[in-house]
Amino acid sequence: MTDELFVLSLGLLLASLVHWAVKRLPDERWQFLASVPVMKDASGHWHGSNFTYYGLLTANALVFGVALLIVLFGALRISMGVALSVILTVLAVCLPASKWIARLVEGKRCTFTIAGAFFVGIFTAPAVIHGVNAFLPSLGARPIPIMPALAAVLIAYSFGEGLGRLACISFGCCYGALLSESHPLLQRLFNQWHFIFSGKMKKISYASAMDGKQVIPVQAVTAVIYLCTGLVSLLLFLYGKFTPAFVLAMAVTQGWRVLSETLRADHRGEGKSSVYQIMAFLAILLAPVLGILTRAELLAGLEIVWHPVTVILLQALWVVIFVMFGKSMVTSSEISFHLRADRI
Repeated sequence: MTDELFVLSLGLLLASLVHWAVKRLPDERWQFLASVPVMKDASGHWHGSNFTYYGLLTANALVFGVALLIVLFGALRISMGVALSVILTVLAVCLPASKWIARLVEGKRCTFTIAGAFFVGIFTAPAVIHGVNAFLPSLGARPIPIMPALAAVLIAYSFGEGLGRLACISFGCCYGALLSESHPLLQRLFNQWHFIFSGKMKKISYASAMDGKQVIPVQAVTAVIYLCTGLVSLLLFLYGKFTPAFVLAMAVTQGWRVLSETLRADHRGEGKSSVYQIMAFLAILLAPVLGILTRAELLAGLEIVWHPVTVILLQALWVVIFVMFGKSMVTSSEISFHLRADRI
């Protein structure tokens, strides 16, 4: 019953968050979080660097996914040191890859791709685990079970990517096609449930001039599908059904990525099929390849995630991700300060 209550509570919490996000985040108000003065000009105005809710929500999503992964690794009786070594090594490869692949595919320096980072990660994670396993016996520790660990990685990814799509709503990126130009079936389906973005600084505005128009809420649909997939896969994981959890998370998330690309209007590279769709399809083919089963214990994982070292590392990771993804590279600001004479 503990496992079911954990998953149910998590699902209710995430449902309330998504409900709030889809109502608020398309508004202009929810793009910029803060502007930091950097340089003063001759007129007395300050030029600032902007920090966005995209960065805040992305940092929240990634740290939530990493924290959940630590819990699941702990449930597999993987020690904190080993778990953190694997996770940080994979992140050290995937985070830079999110920018490199976007530059390669889209030809843009100031953008990121989670699809590309995931594709790199799904090959990096097994290699890192095998590398760590080569040293564990000499340290008197048992090897990491490959399939359960990869199932944990895919579950954490499902939640992280699902929550990360809320950041895309805030920034107005990864946006859907115009509802008026979509198939009649899609028009009927999203007639009452669509997005209308406001604000000239949102990507949907400056890249496609589609602000103020009804578009398919592809980011919200993706968030719901990924989070629901994560919840079901998490329950399978806690029941000890690691291979079904892995295959389900891989097939649904990457299958939806292939399909959802046909509903989007933003630029994702040249060609009829995007490179990201091809990456997702190749990732699906990888899913049925592996298979080793053991048993997971949730409470053991919860003990590890509350360790002071883990908490500090998660906080440090949040700061790194917020600065990396939150500092806007496509906008600037002018700031002026004045005294409130009535309060002096």
